[in-house]
Amino acid sequence: MASSEMPDSQPSRLSFLRWLIPAMLILVWLIIGGGLGPFAGKLASVSTNDNTAFLPASAESTQVNDQLSRFQDTTEIPAIVIAVRDSGITAADRAYLTEQTQRLQGTEGFGSAFSPVIGSKDGKGAEVFIPISTKGEPADTVKTLRDSLANPPNGLEVKVTGPAGQVADLGEAFAGIDGLLLLVAGAVVVLILVVVYRSPILPFVVLISAVFALGLASGAVYFAADQGLLELNGQSQGILFILVFGAATDYALLLVSRFREELMHTADKYTALRRAWRATIEPVSASAGTVILGVLCLLFSDLNSNRSLGPVAALGIVASFLASMTFLPAVLALLGRAAFWPLRPNLVETAHPANTDSDNTKSGAISADFDDTTSNTHRFWYAIAQWVAARPRTVWIATLILLVVGASFAPMFKADGIAQTDFFLGDVDSVAGAQLQAQHFDAGAGTPTWILTRADHADEVVTATRGVDGVAQVSVLSTNGAPVVRDGEVAVQATLSDNAESLAAQDTVERIRTEVHAIEGADAKVGGMTAVDLDTRTTAIHDRNLIIPIVLMVVLAVLILLLRSILAPVLLLVTTVLSFATTLGVAALLFNGPFGFPGADPVVPLFAFVFLVALGIDYNIFLMTRVREESIRHGTRAGIIRGLTSTGGVITSAGVVLAATFAALAVIPLLFLAQVAFLVAFGVLVDTLIVRTLLVPALSLDIGRRIWWPSSLSHKRSESDESSADPVATGTSSAAGSTS
Repeated sequence: MASSEMPDSQPSRLSFLRWLIPAMLILVWLIIGGGLGPFAGKLASVSTNDNTAFLPASAESTQVNDQLSRFQDTTEIPAIVIAVRDSGITAADRAYLTEQTQRLQGTEGFGSAFSPVIGSKDGKGAEVFIPISTKGEPADTVKTLRDSLANPPNGLEVKVTGPAGQVADLGEAFAGIDGLLLLVAGAVVVLILVVVYRSPILPFVVLISAVFALGLASGAVYFAADQGLLELNGQSQGILFILVFGAATDYALLLVSRFREELMHTADKYTALRRAWRATIEPVSASAGTVILGVLCLLFSDLNSNRSLGPVAALGIVASFLASMTFLPAVLALLGRAAFWPLRPNLVETAHPANTDSDNTKSGAISADFDDTTSNTHRFWYAIAQWVAARPRTVWIATLILLVVGASFAPMFKADGIAQTDFFLGDVDSVAGAQLQAQHFDAGAGTPTWILTRADHADEVVTATRGVDGVAQVSVLSTNGAPVVRDGEVAVQATLSDNAESLAAQDTVERIRTEVHAIEGADAKVGGMTAVDLDTRTTAIHDRNLIIPIVLMVVLAVLILLLRSILAPVLLLVTTVLSFATTLGVAALLFNGPFGFPGADPVVPLFAFVFLVALGIDYNIFLMTRVREESIRHGTRAGIIRGLTSTGGVITSAGVVLAATFAALAVIPLLFLAQVAFLVAFGVLVDTLIVRTLLVPALSLDIGRRIWWPSSLSHKRSESDESSADPVATGTSSAAGSTS
């Protein structure tokens, strides 16, 4: 009796586990999303936008800042109140400024050493220096100050600028990261997915997967930043959000597209999902691994803000991979064909080759005839593949010329640094105030450059500094007329003629360093806010020149291991670098021309290169892993045509999604993020639409099976490699899936 019941109980248990395991996975992710999701809104509390915190200990300005605490309170930064009246500052104006500022003196967030109202030489301006504590929330303190000065006398223009004013404006700009940025990125993803799938259900399933990935990544980054394991800033936070949304959606597109293909060849949704997952896990793992290794190259950076972005981005990719490969399959297992409603994939009766009808099908093998099951999208890409195959040399030469022409403008890309006041897009108080200050005062007033030197060489240092072009005033820090001496050193403060946040001021600091370093025995070091900006720019240039070659070597090694070849990986890397150069060239034309940007920070091309190479290689990985699988069975020529045909639609969709999500960074009104957004978005489209679609397939077809050198595949001959006949139409059934 027991033996007769066994066959009935086994299918019952199997059916039970088939829905229980996915349900448990979904429950786990609901717990992760509910528990860690709120940390996305808390990242700002563990981030800093102070350049001083990002410099290495070896930087000269860092050493000065560490030692300056012996002479003054370094836990305060100045806010500068600038007031201007074109007809001249009146006594009532002075009284207003005194009353509205002095009542804040000594209150929470404010220091006690407020300056009096200082008039300009032309009588049209007045300024007040107000110390702001860095121990609390400087942005909130500056807001309190601005609110106090919000209703000036008629005709009096009042702005709050200085380092504290800029910190407040940066904080306000980054405040949109966990609100507006996420809203725009989410809306873009949903819109594109609705167009791709023409389903009201699937886009939101993919979006929820991305949101859970963001929750997991945010929780991990929050913990690391809170424990002091990394320095987080607003730029890294914004890139994290976009990277998670883009990567999670890309991985989801690959899995969902393959699942849809498999549903056309089996009635059982669980079998279809198992096949799709097995076929997708290898290229997605390779893709995620390449991006992770690429961004971790930033750990070689001397600039803490660059170095910390490496693990921040890597955590985002890990979270995206986990959510896309666990939560999303669990939901698809429960929904099945219903996920694609109203255009559910129908079962297609086809002749199945013996080696493709098993669940043990190798990655890339699809149990269906290529032509009979190809959708309209696949027919389009089949036509593209046939067009490229008919004239490969013409195609790759033409596309190469196009890319080289764009790349020829790359040397025009200006990335030697920008003034701090150029960070913002649009009007902000700190920039407007700096402009007013420059019109009526020495622009560097209130933000001195500090020189620490041996006391017995103070006079020489003062004389040398006073003779430097761009220095307005020089004095030794004194108390009651006597120099303040600490451990045999004195502090010399120099007021610069140019705005302390400008490139001209940084040039002045370089000249000061040249002069005072030449004084033997003075042991002079130059610091201050302008020196911090200068050292940050110099370190960023060093990082850019160091890290780019490291990224290239790491990515090349990954490709060699993945494709088991040398020639193909070199070809893929060279084409990706060429697309980056083209992107840089087009950006130079637009940034210097219609966009009217003043230049770029040295970090901009570095970040763009790291993300474009890592993410751009992804699409070549998706293509060439599929081409290699097809080449093993059908020969290189047929493999290239089949690979391009079957991956074209989904890779293009993935590229558009990633480009659109990175473009969403432009909603944050900061020049740095707008430039990175354009470079990555445009570069991804170049990689997706030109390099992966035309250049790489055409070159591969022209080179032939030697593309796989030195692997044994480079010696394997097939009928398709020796004939110009249509390899797809004449071959055996092939993979029509979305990815290998």
